[in-house]
This record gives sequence, structure tokens and C-alpha cells, in this order.
Amino acid sequence: MTPSLTPEQRSIRRAVLEVCADFPGEYWRELDERQAYPSEFVRALTKGGWLAALIPERYGGAEMGILEASLIMEAINASGGNAAACHAQMYTMDVITRHGSQDQRRRYLPALASGQLRLQAFGVTEPTTGSDTTQLQTRARLQGDRYVVHGQKVFTSRVEHSDLMLLLVRTTPADEVAKKTDGISLLLVDLHEARGHGLEVRPLRTMLNHHTCEVFLDGLEVPAENLIGREGAGFRALLDGLNAERILIAAECIGDGDWFLKTGCRYARERVVFGRPIGQNQGIQLPLALAHAHVRAADLMRFHAATLYDSGRPCGAQANMAKLLAADASWEAANACLQTHGGFGFATDYDVERKFRETRLYQVAPVSTNLILTYLAERELGLPRSY
Repeated sequence: MTPSLTPEQRSIRRAVLEVCADFPGEYWRELDERQAYPSEFVRALTKGGWLAALIPERYGGAEMGILEASLIMEAINASGGNAAACHAQMYTMDVITRHGSQDQRRRYLPALASGQLRLQAFGVTEPTTGSDTTQLQTRARLQGDRYVVHGQKVFTSRVEHSDLMLLLVRTTPADEVAKKTDGISLLLVDLHEARGHGLEVRPLRTMLNHHTCEVFLDGLEVPAENLIGREGAGFRALLDGLNAERILIAAECIGDGDWFLKTGCRYARERVVFGRPIGQNQGIQLPLALAHAHVRAADLMRFHAATLYDSGRPCGAQANMAKLLAADASWEAANACLQTHGGFGFATDYDVERKFRETRLYQVAPVSTNLILTYLAERELGLPRSY
């Protein structure tokens, strides 16, 4: 039911599924109980070169497109795993490749491709501004050859497990720029140097095992050479990263949707009540069938958005629609699967409740479904801006 894939793309998905086979549901359940990071899984993906998918070959990567990267994310979630520990290293790579200097690419990309360094943290969201990114309060002022940063970030996932972090800052106050998207810059932070020297990390416990944190910045010094792109032009680089992220998240939702449908249908065939399998009842069949149709439709939009992105064409609307449709479809499939399992859907041994919690996130982040709808209303339908 998937759009046509090349033999190479099919082999990518098969190979990733083979890696995932070594990390069954028990592995993810145990991590979930301890709120632990999937170190062994990340090492296995790194060893296979999968986390270097978007890094150019000349820097030790596979030089794949976002479509191929999305197949990797899809396969992880379809296997019953959780790609959250992987997708940030995908879309942050594209930010450095597209907007980083030649020196930055030479310095960081080979080490990231080999696994010597890990970049899985992106400091964007703030506790007071949330989705209103242009009003971010984190400030960076150039003093000599270093930026001095003050501010706070929240929901910065995997910062405890990364060597580097991309950090969005305002280098020119909002009331001093012509456009509110101007004056925003991207810095690459060496977390080993930063911790205890102007950067403090506090874990934030959530209903998901996503290793998310609050980050406090008080006089953090970042070398000026770690500026990504031009000063004040970081918002454009951010959008490229966010479009890539939306496509990858859409793929993860497709993987989740397929897992829920496979798991729900298997249980519906095996579970016998009143002398017949429950899957023989239309009350079970119809929600699963409808969710299947919606997952497949969302999959088509994922492929369309990824194709546009890889060809260098504008894809903001398509990336947003892919994320919206896939998040809705995976959540619909999750509900159908849980309802099919009845009480057993809440038992941890079945993995349904874990995956149910994980896929619920995508209604809210990254970027809530309501914000996507307002974006589409304005940009695609020509309606007045609502915020």
C-alpha cells in the first residue's frame, strides 16, 4: 500500500527492521519503567550508519534524502520501538549541511557520522513564549570573539545524552528589526564545555520516556565561530530544520499507525468471545479499517512532502499537512487498537499503552495540530491571520 519505492529504498527499510528485531517490546518496556535512554539501540543504529543518513558522503555519511531518512524513522516505530532518540540527529544534520560553514561541516560532520559526537538536542521552545518563536526571550550578545547568552529553554529533549546542541537565540531585540523573524540566530553549543559554565540542565519528568529537560543559560559563552549561517538569519535555517522534522515525525506516525493496526488486527483474529473471534464483529472491524484508510492517505502526503523537500522546492504546507494527517491517523489507529484490546490494552506487557502514550504527543508537538490548521487557513486558503 506504500507508494512505489526503489529497490534501494526497500532495502533501507528491511535493513533497519533487521536492526530493530534485536530490540523487542521487552527492551522498550524496561527502558520506559526506568525512564532510561536507549543507548544500545542508538549505538546499533550508529554502527549501521543510519544516523548519518543525511550527512554527505565526503564527510562519512550516506548522503540520503529526507525520504530515505523518513523510511528509517518509520521502520523504527513500525517495529514497536521509539525513534525519538534518533530523529533529532537527522534534521539537525540537515541544518548544518545546508547552513553551516565549510569549516563547521569539516569539523563536526565526520565525527557525527562516526558516532564520535552526538547532536540530538535543539533548544527552541521557551516556558513563556511557547509556540510564538519570534518572541523568544533568550538573548545572545557578541562580546569580542564570543556570544554571551542569557535565557531559558524548556522541553529540550536528549540534552543530557548529547555532545552538541543547536540553540536558537535573539541577537537583535524584536523592537529593533523590520520583520519579527529577523534578528534571530542559531548557535552550536559544545555541551561538555558549557555545563557548569553558564548552562544548567534540569530533567523534566513527563508521561513519555523522551528525556526532556529545562535548560538555564546564565552568561554562557559560545565562540563566534559556532554561529550557524549569518547572524540574524537563523529563522530561515530553523524553518528548513522544522520542515525536515515535520516530515520525519509524519513518518514516525505512519510507523506507529502500522504497528497499532498490525497489533490490533492480530489480537482481533486471536481473541475469541461468545464463541467467535472478535474481529468477526463489525464493531471491531470498522474502526480498524477506517484507521487503515487514513494511515495510507497520510502516507501519500508524507511521500509528497519528502519529494518536494529533496528536490529543493517549497514544502512548508505539504510538510505541515503530512505531520497533521499522520498524527491524526496514528492517534485514530491507537484508539482503535486500544479499544480492540479492551482491558488488556492497559496492561504494560502488551505495549499498547506505551505506544498509545508515545503517539499522543504528536497532537501537541512538534507544533500542535491547531497551529498547523491556522497556518493552512492563512497560507493556503487566504484567510485573515488569527494570531
